[in-house]
Amino acid sequence: MERVKLIWDFKGPNAEHIAIHHVKHLEEYVVAEKLQHTICKTQTISPMYHIAYLVVEKKHMNALRESLKPHRGQLYEVD
Repeated sequence: MERVKLIWDFKGPNAEHIAIHHVKHLEEYVVAEKLQHTICKTQTISPMYHIAYLVVEKKHMNALRESLKPHRGQLYEVD
């Protein structure tokens, strides 16, 4: 199954808290829309730069891009 990672960037002194809060809303959206095989997490890029991301099946990408307005996206590969 091919998946994509939708990413929201947050910068500044409150970036970590905003990213954590954003993930809560993403998790609520996943439940409301009954999406399966998702991952919602945050990642620290630097102390002043954090991201929130949602990994979904590629078939959902276009609809989610329109409704959730991520800043960017990329193919998701498991490490």
